[in-house]
Amino acid sequence: MQKTILGRTGLEVTVAGLGCGGFSRLGIDRGLDRAASIVRKAYDIGVNFFDTAAIYGTQEAMGKGLDGLPRNSYVLSTKFSYRDSHGTAVSPERIMESLEESLRLLRTDYIDIFHIHALSAADYEWAKDVALPVMRRAKEQGKIRFIGVTEQFVTDTSHEMFRLALPEDLFDVVMVGYNILNQSAARDVLPLTTRNNVGVLDMFAVRSALHDPERLKAVIASISEHGQGGAELTTESLDFIIKSGAATSLPEAAYRFCRHAPGVAVTLTGTGNPEHLAENLRAINMSPLPDDVLKSLMELFNDVDCVSGQ
Repeated sequence: MQKTILGRTGLEVTVAGLGCGGFSRLGIDRGLDRAASIVRKAYDIGVNFFDTAAIYGTQEAMGKGLDGLPRNSYVLSTKFSYRDSHGTAVSPERIMESLEESLRLLRTDYIDIFHIHALSAADYEWAKDVALPVMRRAKEQGKIRFIGVTEQFVTDTSHEMFRLALPEDLFDVVMVGYNILNQSAARDVLPLTTRNNVGVLDMFAVRSALHDPERLKAVIASISEHGQGGAELTTESLDFIIKSGAATSLPEAAYRFCRHAPGVAVTLTGTGNPEHLAENLRAINMSPLPDDVLKSLMELFNDVDCVSGQ
């Protein structure tokens, strides 16, 4: 598995990371042991970057899957939810409680990257005033190594939160939504992260629209309704990738597109199926798409920022 450096953290990470959220959540609904086996399989294939979150319900599976392995042989990323079940922003004490619970479930003494989960632009000032001081104290205590934040890409498809946060450069690592259908991070996020050497994790490389033809048609229709997309954009616009032989499937092309994007360190993939996992990791480890394919994809989707691919 190919490796790279995660920005200013200096962490050497695999370009593919196992994500434990999304629709699959490691297949946790089929049992803890099965979910843990997916984690261990990813590690055995060569993955060393593992991402989860308190809200996913997969921290215990990740902890079990990695249990007994040398702690310096993998990188752990997790997140805390900053609003409670009533929608109220949590207290500093609750942030620390979430961290302690994550440490327990993940069976570790420290977390490499601790994120504010799905931060909205409206709550950015709260994050600076309340969450960041707590996270910095946890870092001083050795409970976390680096501070991160993830965006609400489904509702913040134009990266409003990151356009506020990145100029202030308060985070070591960010998780951003970026894919073939919405490439706006290449314009609005990645230049800033590159300038400040911020580590970038890419989520949403493949969501439903990139493996479900009917969903893809609906998403492309939405793009057109928003007045975005190239003049040649139609519901069949991506067919040329397979017909040209550039890739064997649209998900493969999507993973390769993201993995080789300048400024992206780790492309996340998640599944509860071991064969699907191996297939996705193989795609991320492949060479870039041909230049003419990349040019065509940019012409089709360069101005799109209204969809997530969900």
